[in-house]
Formats: sequence, C-alpha cells, structure tokens
Amino acid sequence: MTLVQLRHLIALAQTGSFSRAAQAQFLTQPALSRSIRALEDELGMPLFDRVGRRIELTAFGRATLERARLLVSDAEELQGSGRRSREGERGTLRIGMGSGPGAMLMTPLLMTIALEHPQVHVEIARGGTELLVQSLRARTLDALVVDARSLKPAPDLRTDLLFEMRGAFMVRRGHPLTTLRGGPRFEDVSRYPIASTPLSDEVARILIARYGPQAHPEHCVTLRCEEVASLVEVAEHSDAVLLAIRAAAPTLEELSLRPALEATARLGLVTLARRTEAPLLPIVRELMQERLRDA
Repeated sequence: MTLVQLRHLIALAQTGSFSRAAQAQFLTQPALSRSIRALEDELGMPLFDRVGRRIELTAFGRATLERARLLVSDAEELQGSGRRSREGERGTLRIGMGSGPGAMLMTPLLMTIALEHPQVHVEIARGGTELLVQSLRARTLDALVVDARSLKPAPDLRTDLLFEMRGAFMVRRGHPLTTLRGGPRFEDVSRYPIASTPLSDEVARILIARYGPQAHPEHCVTLRCEEVASLVEVAEHSDAVLLAIRAAAPTLEELSLRPALEATARLGLVTLARRTEAPLLPIVRELMQERLRDA
C-alpha cells in the first residue's frame, strides 16, 4: 500500500468516474484501474461496487476512504513541516488576532518583524473568534491569539499560554463619572454611551450577576466594533465609557464601580492539535509573554 494508491482512491471517490479520476491524477484509465485493484487485493475487500458504468463505494470502502484522507493529510503535513523548517527566517507567519489581543500585540508584532526579522513575511487577520477558527482549520492561518472564553472547545484545537487580563470600565481623564464621591454605580455609567468589542457569554453573565439584567451587553452597549483602538479613540474624545481589557487602553482612567466588575479575559495561543507548529511561531510566543500583562 502506498500514498499514491490512497490518493487514487480519494480521487476516484471524489469524481465517481475512472476516466475523470485518471485525468485528475495524470494517469491512463487502465493504470488507475490496476492501482485500485492492487489496493483492493492487498486489503482483501472490494472498495467499490461496479454498477454498469457507475461506481459506488462499499461500506468497507467508505471506512477506508476516511482513514486514507487522514493518512494523506498527515503525510502532507509532514512534508509541509519540512518545507517550513527549510524556509526558516524567510518563511511566512500568518496570525489571527481577536480584538483585545490585536490592540496589544498587532503593532509590536509588526515592529518586531520589521526590525529583527526583515526577511519574514507576516500576515495578520482580525475578526471574530468563530471566523478566525474557520481560517485556522482551513490552514490559511498558522495560529490564533484570542480570548479562550469565546472559543468553543473542540478536539482539533490546542490552546496554551493562557494569560488572565483584567477587564474594566474606562473613561477619559476629567470625565464627569470620575468626580462622583465613592465611585459610580452601573446606573450612573449607563447614562453615557458604552463602547465595547463583542463580549463572550461568560462576560455577559458576570455583568448581569453584578449589575442586573440592564447590564446585558445587548441592552447596554451602544457602540460595538472589533477594533479596540477605534473605541479607545472615541472614549478619549467624548463622554463614552469603554468596557475592555484594562491593558488595552492605558491612556484612559479606570472607573471604580460599586460593586467592582471583577471580570477577566483569558488570552491564549490557539493552534491545530496534532499538527506541526509553524517554525516562526516562537516569535509570537515570546511577544505574548512580554506584552500580555495587566496595566
């Protein structure tokens, strides 16, 4: 049994035709037939039923196809890991970042690559966690840095380097809320526009537990976008209140709400389980350890 035979099996199952599969594999039809027949002989079971001019996978063929796809995928991953190792410092680093991590890591990562690894190509994708995970699974991204609380657990995902980052309500210096004796309550905050990135269900539960149903993000957040930097700028030049990771907005003043918020983001590095990591990923790991610290 060879990888070539397994690729022939996959092509035939995909096309449902010996002629089309042979064309896709750059073979003659008799050569493809011999390859499939040799594989069936070695396995001791038929993989396809020949029904006139049509072919259909047998039950054994369907099970074999799934295992063949995994074997070929693993082989391609092994080949890719060798290629990436050869590329070394001339490779490409493709990272997806959620809104919070992007605010703290995107510019430092680009600066690090420009100054210390000038031959490296870096591509940063921004967006919601679900879309970024889709890109990771499609192999268009090497890794993600996202809030693990917004990540649906899955056996094909591996998360490590978890950093707890404190969340806070923040305003510009001189904001009217900073003058309230004893600190503001949520009712005071809700009189102003509240800005945030999309929040996880866990943060929503914490807000409701602390401040009541009126604190559900769908009700209280009036300014929502994926880019924390834009929300910080809005809060710096208006009376809007920003709800975000404290370290993502060092120019703003933190409000001491009664009761305290006591909510955190759990930022982590997400990669595909059982897959070789991109050789350049240590750059991101080192940067996370340097930068992901509470203010």
